Amino acid sequence: MLVRILGPFQLEDGGRQITFGGVRQRAVLADLVLNANEVMPSEQLLVELWGEDSPPSAANALQAAISRLRRVLPAGRLITTGPGYMLRLFPAELDVTQFEQLIFEGRDALAAGTAAEAVQLLDQAMTLWRGPPLTDFRYEPFAQAEIARLEELRLACLEERNEANLALGAAGALPAELGRMVADHPLRERLRGQLMLALYRSGRQADALEAYSEFRSTLMDELGLEPSSALRELQAAILRHDPVLAP
Repeated sequence: MLVRILGPFQLEDGGRQITFGGVRQRAVLADLVLNANEVMPSEQLLVELWGEDSPPSAANALQAAISRLRRVLPAGRLITTGPGYMLRLFPAELDVTQFEQLIFEGRDALAAGTAAEAVQLLDQAMTLWRGPPLTDFRYEPFAQAEIARLEELRLACLEERNEANLALGAAGALPAELGRMVADHPLRERLRGQLMLALYRSGRQADALEAYSEFRSTLMDELGLEPSSALRELQAAILRHDPVLAP
């Protein structure tokens, strides 16, 4: 079985997409996926899917959803145990687990000095994304924490790929992409530093310094903070054309 949540919610078994019922049934299954291999008490499912003041009919609706899911899922995957239910999944069956493993391997490759391998692994990780995570449940309370975690993880993956590309000396193609990322995340200091370095290596020292000044102003206006010492040191190195900034 293969479960995908990095985009629209999908399940496959033997290459065949599993189809299942309405919105509530899909939400029950998604909540079980996010807590795979752990027993989820019925009361917890009711609160997460119907709210603190769930109606009396919610318990019957939950049981009906579980019954329907058992009919479409492979045998032995959805079991009743103790006070609730558990969905059995192997780590390799969930796209998020594959994504996290590829990021781990990419970081290891970058730390080992094999930047080309790191780029390949991180590119492979990004191919698993088919859209916003858990997009079917973006307004469901039970999914909010995981959506936020996955969005942060995706951004971290992109930052690692930027580092690997910078290590390869591929600065020429990066400023435009980094400029778009910085526009979307103006307070993200690591992205700003990467943009400054990419601009400097592209022969655009003035633009690199302007990127720093813009970030400092934004940071002061929004949070009343100064850039970190690392970013200030990068600015100083750019000012003096420090050879350490070469690829």
